[in-house]
Amino acid sequence: MDTPRALTAVAHRGDPYRHRENTLVSLRSALERGADAVETDVRLTRDGVPVLLHDETLKRLWGPDRPLRSLSAEEVRALTAGGVPTLAEALAATDGGRLMLDLPGGPGERAVRRIVDVVRACGARDRVYYTAGAAAMLAVRAADPAAEIALTWTTAAPPRPALLAAVRPRWLNYRFGLVDRALADRVHADGLLLSVWTPDTRRTMRRLIASGVDSVTTNRIDVLCALRDRGAAPPVGANPDDSRAS
Repeated sequence: MDTPRALTAVAHRGDPYRHRENTLVSLRSALERGADAVETDVRLTRDGVPVLLHDETLKRLWGPDRPLRSLSAEEVRALTAGGVPTLAEALAATDGGRLMLDLPGGPGERAVRRIVDVVRACGARDRVYYTAGAAAMLAVRAADPAAEIALTWTTAAPPRPALLAAVRPRWLNYRFGLVDRALADRVHADGLLLSVWTPDTRRTMRRLIASGVDSVTTNRIDVLCALRDRGAAPPVGANPDDSRAS
């Protein structure tokens, strides 16, 4: 009989069923409920400060229909009553906890380097890993040759060997609907770990665990942790996201 693979439980944007996503209280809640890592989105303000926000604007979560890129960090703080944390604040608030930094919106090399520099300045390189598409992950690799990367992949066709050689990911990160046992076996045969995002039902979580995934990112971290702790091995090293978009 095969030994069960270890499973890493990743909280999607914190604990969004209890607290507003990508806030400090949401991140802390997810870790308190057993998450091995928390996935959070990072974008830059007009003055180059990395903050936690998935959308391009503040509208959905905070009300003002203002693009983040048009606002300074101080303006964001004023418009959200301090609700949108900086990356540095998030790293301090989760000291000892793993963070998976999703880089939405196709950030350029300068933006990626700024994010990586903040992680480095906060002494958090050993507990942070990065996820996004190929262009952003190539920029991360250039900024930090030792960075841990979960390359987001959105088709059943495998990444080209040349891309894998350039990015050097530890993980391939797939939307959960693409994943079955055959895909999991192929990823593992290539020497990589498999992460999936973002199943929220017990039935789907069970299917993915049975298929051999290494990491699941979910909005319902308490449900996933209960399933994992019922019969899975200890986490692999931490780490990723959909019922909602990543």
